Amino acid sequence: MLGGLPICPFKSSHIMSLSECKISTANIMIKCVKDNLLNIEFEDLDMMQNFANNADVENAIQKYSLYLENTIKVLLDSEYAHLGSPYEVIDKIFDMICKAWAVPNCKLGYWLCNKLRNCGGLDLLINNCVSKDQNLQFSSARLLEQCLITGNREYVLEKGVDKVVHVVCEYKTQISSVDKYNVSTGILENLFKHKEIMSIDVIQIGGLDVLLYEFRNRDIVTLEHCVSALANLSLYGGPESQDYMIKHNVPQWLFTIVFNTNVNIKYYAFLAIVVLITNNEEDEITVKKSKSLNLINPFIITHKSTNFAKPNLVPHTLGQSQNWLKKLIPVLSSSSEEACNLAAFHFCMDAGIKKQLGMTSIFRAINVIGPLKKLAIDGNFISSKLAAKTLRLIGEDVPYQLSQEVPLWSVDDVHEWAKRFGFREYANDLSANLVDGDLLLQLTEKNLEDDIKIQNGITRKRFIRELDKLKKTADYSSKDPTGLHLFLNSIEPTYTVYTYPMLNAGINMNTIRNLTEDKLAVNCGIANRVHLSHILNSINNDETTDVFISYRRSNGSQLASLLKVYLEIRDYRVFIDVVRLKNGYFGHNLLKHLKRAKNFVLVLTKNSLDKCVGDNRCHDWVHKEIVTAMQNQLNIIPIIVDNFSWPDTLPEDIRNLRTYNVVQWSHESQDKCVDAIEKAIRNHSN
Repeated sequence: MLGGLPICPFKSSHIMSLSECKISTANIMIKCVKDNLLNIEFEDLDMMQNFANNADVENAIQKYSLYLENTIKVLLDSEYAHLGSPYEVIDKIFDMICKAWAVPNCKLGYWLCNKLRNCGGLDLLINNCVSKDQNLQFSSARLLEQCLITGNREYVLEKGVDKVVHVVCEYKTQISSVDKYNVSTGILENLFKHKEIMSIDVIQIGGLDVLLYEFRNRDIVTLEHCVSALANLSLYGGPESQDYMIKHNVPQWLFTIVFNTNVNIKYYAFLAIVVLITNNEEDEITVKKSKSLNLINPFIITHKSTNFAKPNLVPHTLGQSQNWLKKLIPVLSSSSEEACNLAAFHFCMDAGIKKQLGMTSIFRAINVIGPLKKLAIDGNFISSKLAAKTLRLIGEDVPYQLSQEVPLWSVDDVHEWAKRFGFREYANDLSANLVDGDLLLQLTEKNLEDDIKIQNGITRKRFIRELDKLKKTADYSSKDPTGLHLFLNSIEPTYTVYTYPMLNAGINMNTIRNLTEDKLAVNCGIANRVHLSHILNSINNDETTDVFISYRRSNGSQLASLLKVYLEIRDYRVFIDVVRLKNGYFGHNLLKHLKRAKNFVLVLTKNSLDKCVGDNRCHDWVHKEIVTAMQNQLNIIPIIVDNFSWPDTLPEDIRNLRTYNVVQWSHESQDKCVDAIEKAIRNHSN
């Protein structure tokens, strides 16, 4: 000591003030903490990723909770705030949390995330989201995204959701890195999985705009976050948020992404769509027009529910939360077959995960057993099988199942159906008359009164009502290879009750164009004149289309669907074949739509014209569509992407294609490209 003042051990020739000595001591302390933290590699956490018993997890909880608490204390101490850059320490905590999440059962991850909140770390991260230090801001936002468990989301809602969304919106306005896009959309995915008020707040601050903007992004992780966030918003957001989604054309934007080759992106896009249409009739009409629902059943059929789960975020290895699953239950009873099927698919997937973890009691806790059993009995072919599989996975009894192929039902099947729907006293009469599936579909109210002896008129009407429901959901593939049932469903689902009478009258998609109103009324027993008129008008529909979009399915579907949305938002009527139509009636129907279009937008992606080369008989569909457009003098607008190149030679019938004015597509300037397309459409009209 000299004159009562401490001497700095590092500056022997300099007499330090009390404040200088305090800063020096602080420097030593924070250097010690930073060195200690920055040099640790968390080898024990790495070893626990493959196997961890309870003792290992408890030891890790004790060790890293103390570690986290001491580190946050140093970072929060105002005396040390000016020393160095704390983002390196925050990055190290991020590594620790990520490794903790990878430990089986995620108990360690949840514990440390709770500890982060309780020791003041969450306040630090929230405040850093508005920091001018870009490194500190990003490190804090990245760590926050990994720690947004339920309790932490609630804390963010109370303490500073505006600060958190600030960094999300800031990354949208900047020319940001992929890592920043991943973090911002990941934060939104978590914030939209909380409460209605959180969703509304985040939307009003600009969160939904960020998601829709990022749909332009081609990074897989970013897109996964986007579609998962929209699925969460549709489940948690409530009516007000769902109205926002509709006004912001979310169904159309989701349509652009369902063609993505990544199964997680496709799946959560589908999920967001079906939840929206379950909760909003107006949205159901919009979605049906987009034809995106047509892609759901093929997706479900080609994926095993128990093997399908989102792998990139570790909390998903536990499946979805109890609250999330509870919000999905209403979709099991959706009026949309596709929505019902996808919800059943998800419950089956989650049941497989929960069974492995010994957590199947969650399904009883949310009271989904009853809806699953009802679906196993009453559901369509896909949903009933998935519901039954879910019940078996969670150890519940599966009710007697009836095949959806009603025309092939036995007398016993009809007897079971009658008992199930409240007609037990007449089940024996149906059996005594040897009523099988074929006869059941042909029963009239007079048959019920005279032959089955249902004297009560209200009971007969109730029977007819249940029979009509059965007719709508029945599988007619054994009698209907041409797709008559699908055609009637596309006009109006109610009209599918006429499928079997029409099939029995010898009508299918190959003969349907010869129908008259008298034939439908007399031969098929369709007495409703409005229905008659609507069906005939649909068969001979002369409605024109503004734009027909042609594309190569292998690599052009995403851009084609994006163009569809852009043009529909600008009030153009657009046709795009969502599922490539087959030869025969459907192929004829496709070309019919093309001939009635005014403009032909041709999406030219890499190698998209290669199959046209040498296709002298015009078997290739893209080739056939181009030829038809030229023959009918449509306004042809080729859209060229960067990696497209013209083949050395083209068939004679489309050789002039190279002479048309093209629009060079740029993902970075999409709006300007669509402006160019619209200009080409308007110039042709003028």
